[in-house]
Amino acid sequence: MKKSLTLKVDGVEHTISADPATPLLYALRNDLGKKGPKFGCGLAQCGACTVIHRGAAVRSCVLPVGAVDGEVRTLDGLGTADKPHPVQKAFIEEEAGQCEYCMSGWIMTATVLLEENPERSDEEIREALAGLKCRCGTHMAILRAIRRAAKELTS
Repeated sequence: MKKSLTLKVDGVEHTISADPATPLLYALRNDLGKKGPKFGCGLAQCGACTVIHRGAAVRSCVLPVGAVDGEVRTLDGLGTADKPHPVQKAFIEEEAGQCEYCMSGWIMTATVLLEENPERSDEEIREALAGLKCRCGTHMAILRAIRRAAKELTS
């Protein structure tokens, strides 16, 4: 049964009509037109749908929209083309994406990690990224991008 739900996404409050059990991903893409989070596996195993909710990187494909109780940050609202977020900028500079379908997961997860503490070891970075999938195999470029963003955030 649909209900009127209020979501704060990328700093803007929206009211949508949705079944509270609907995955947040569907509300973000279908109701709000967000293109950053993607449908990958639908099982929270690949990370293509990752957003930031309550300070954590979460898989929006399995988070019911009715359970959202704080602001949601998506790749769409992280930065702009003119002023990208430091993590986005580093991914661009390192050419970390190839097809870029999965980039929302990597960038949003790295953003949470580095905003908590930009001075992370390689082991901590790898641990935080465990579970994200990239079929293009750009893992080394992704790690370089995260290290570059960390340097920018600490300087």
